[in-house]
Amino acid sequence: MDTPPVAPDVQQVLKHNRGLLYRQLGMRLAIAAALVALTYLLDVSGVPASFLTGLPVIVAVLMMFFTLIRVGAGRRLKVCERVLSAYPLEYRTRVVRKESQWLLLGDVHTVKLSVRGQHGAPHMRALNASTRRRWPKAAEDGGAWFAGDPAFGGVMIVPSTKDMLFLQPAGWDKFAAERENADPARLARAQQAGITKKLEREPRVLPTG
Repeated sequence: MDTPPVAPDVQQVLKHNRGLLYRQLGMRLAIAAALVALTYLLDVSGVPASFLTGLPVIVAVLMMFFTLIRVGAGRRLKVCERVLSAYPLEYRTRVVRKESQWLLLGDVHTVKLSVRGQHGAPHMRALNASTRRRWPKAAEDGGAWFAGDPAFGGVMIVPSTKDMLFLQPAGWDKFAAERENADPARLARAQQAGITKKLEREPRVLPTG
């Protein structure tokens, strides 16, 4: 592709992903409330208390617990907004997904963004900013826009679907020396974007030995 497509409207992309996040959280809260209401209705109807009658509340509590985790993950939307205000969008003609991993914080995709004919693009960990658990296949078909610094992280936007993914190097420690030796202007921009530290960590929900 000799001429890149028109760059997406950043504000529209942020609005779209924020709306997706709110709808998902609203749906989860509605289901949890319905489960609690079901237990209450069973109780006032005189149904004898048992494990089965209390099961909806247990499910609702678990759903709320994992919803809180999702809310925490949803904070990456704010980081994406900072990145997009600090860095310009650059078109990447080739997006390759190497693998995907299901984690509590979301589906983590290992991707490589490059320009055809150029080599050396690092592998990045990508998570959907709206916390949706799916890979935007359109990125592999028509390329994507990138804003950020490969050694620190950034944002990938799929123009056709408005999917927005937060990225940081898959080999975070591998780029430690490059980050430490970054010139003041480069470091200041990364600090402005809030990507000088590794931000994505799988939450611990169970004690480890």
